[in-house]
Amino acid sequence: MKIFESIPVEKPNSFFLKEINTPEDLRTFKLKDLDKISDELREYLLYSVGKSGGHFGAGLGVIELTIALHFAFETPKDKLVWDVGHQTYPHKILTERKETIQTIRQSNGLAPFTTPEESKYDTFGVGHSSTSISAALGMATASRLNKDPKEVVAVIGDGAMTAGMAFEALSHAGSIDENFTVVLNDNQMSISSNVGGLKNYLAKISASRLYNQIREGGKTVLRFIPRAAKWVRKAEIHAKGMIAPGTLFEELGFIYIGPINGHDSKGLVKVLRNSKKIKGPKLIHVVTQKGKGFLPAELDPIGYHAIDKIRPLDTKEKPKKETYSKVFGDWLNFTANIDEKLVAITPAMSEGSGMVEFSEQHPDKFFDVAIAEQHSVTLAAGMAIEGLKPIVAIYSTFLQRAYDQLIHDVSLQNLNVTFAIDRAGAVGSDGPTHQGAFDLAFLRCIPNMTIMTPSSKEKLWKMLNTGFNHDGPVAIRYPRGEAKGDKFEKDKSCIDFGKSDLIKEAKSEEVVILSFGSCLELALEISNGIEATIIDMNFVKPLDEKRILQCSSYKIIVTLEENSLKGGAGSSVNEVLTSNNIKTDILSFGFPDQFLPHGDQDNQKLNAGLDKDQIIKKNTALLQYNNEELR
Repeated sequence: MKIFESIPVEKPNSFFLKEINTPEDLRTFKLKDLDKISDELREYLLYSVGKSGGHFGAGLGVIELTIALHFAFETPKDKLVWDVGHQTYPHKILTERKETIQTIRQSNGLAPFTTPEESKYDTFGVGHSSTSISAALGMATASRLNKDPKEVVAVIGDGAMTAGMAFEALSHAGSIDENFTVVLNDNQMSISSNVGGLKNYLAKISASRLYNQIREGGKTVLRFIPRAAKWVRKAEIHAKGMIAPGTLFEELGFIYIGPINGHDSKGLVKVLRNSKKIKGPKLIHVVTQKGKGFLPAELDPIGYHAIDKIRPLDTKEKPKKETYSKVFGDWLNFTANIDEKLVAITPAMSEGSGMVEFSEQHPDKFFDVAIAEQHSVTLAAGMAIEGLKPIVAIYSTFLQRAYDQLIHDVSLQNLNVTFAIDRAGAVGSDGPTHQGAFDLAFLRCIPNMTIMTPSSKEKLWKMLNTGFNHDGPVAIRYPRGEAKGDKFEKDKSCIDFGKSDLIKEAKSEEVVILSFGSCLELALEISNGIEATIIDMNFVKPLDEKRILQCSSYKIIVTLEENSLKGGAGSSVNEVLTSNNIKTDILSFGFPDQFLPHGDQDNQKLNAGLDKDQIIKKNTALLQYNNEELR
């Protein structure tokens, strides 16, 4: 294997890869050629991601596995179902997208994950983890019922395997003895380092050779002493328990194969081809290294999970600006030092949520539960009912996965759990699976839930204090990226519960803008184009109804939010006005009733109508119309 120490800035010259546009092309080569093809594909991936930016380490780690899968199976007739999709860049390169891979995650470019709308080789749309086994099992079952025989393979990482959904699918698959294959890509990483019992379990399997020797010895005995079969089977089970507790997958009904070296293309092909001869559910345990073949990524797999575009040498690196995630992390440390009841929970998002420093300074108060969003919420509920004050740090798009727990385990019991909801609003290049577009709508309808939307770093700090001291569940949602506002004193001060703030008062009562959270900067820009009063609403629930009723004297009420318009903050303002029998013109701006495509955050907002010029135009037109009607 060729090891790269830097990212190529010039397009590589390749002997084999230039001839490969489809898996059919790949399968025209010989088994002995696969190592060289792997080197060329790795170099091309490095070059391409250097040009486009994007997910990095996971793809490098599955170069050989991707080649082997397409070489051993007749794709697209045979179905590959990838989990999450961080690792699918090599798959995209081999499936007719080699020349467009540099557009990945960009507006009108390739999707960041697999999607059937993009390619016939993308069999299932992904983005969130742990869905592949369920989807593949469904496909395999449909294939049998339709009498359309094909191989179906789910590729899932050990990080995604920690989610309950994956085990639900494994359990069901084993019980019905369906014919399909699960490839477990074990690189001991998700975005962060994996944690928990499964990690330790897989490590024991990889370390144990004695068990495999005993198992094979038992099979030899069976050939010569048929009557001893029952005894040997008992001995095998006993050996598994003593030496390497590798019974989990087999007890679920799977034929376990592994562990296999995931960077040996030829060896992988042989295993995959042989596995097709075995009927029923199979699990092939493949051990890989995230970032394999690129030395910096091998040394720092977390840092190289994803990268930005490689900048030209003559451009200066912009200084990093403080993010809302960083403010949240600072608040955790500050509050933990003065309140011993604070505990913090995250489902595998410690780096992204700004919790690394907290985890180091307060390890006994930090709980990374791996990719287990449902568990994280109910774990917090259990802690809260015993008097602790848990903070659940989670991305907006992943909180969706724990909706029942939000309702049943936290809100119904009115427990003191604070949800720090990161990546709320337009997230950008990760696409529709990751946009934080729905949290206001799905949280607002839950009884006992308080919802706050900070417009600045200072507001976030004070809202965290407010939520932490509130009796009942609280959600504080904030966007990805730079935190707005100036330096402030980091203390224990709170905001007035349920109250909004007057930011700017116009001379006339023509237009009032009710801004929620991250939209305050946009509201101020709008007020430079039209005369408008600006209110920073602070709360989506409870709404400052007194303020809204006062604003009913204005000709036009404008609401701004980075959330779905259906069921969002603007809807709540309309509800207040309607319930009070107030008729006034209201213009609500937010996300339309559609999934936001991948691309630049600013472009996403522009396309959604969250744009100064569009909003000013609509307000001006409505004011002119109303004035003409009055004449």
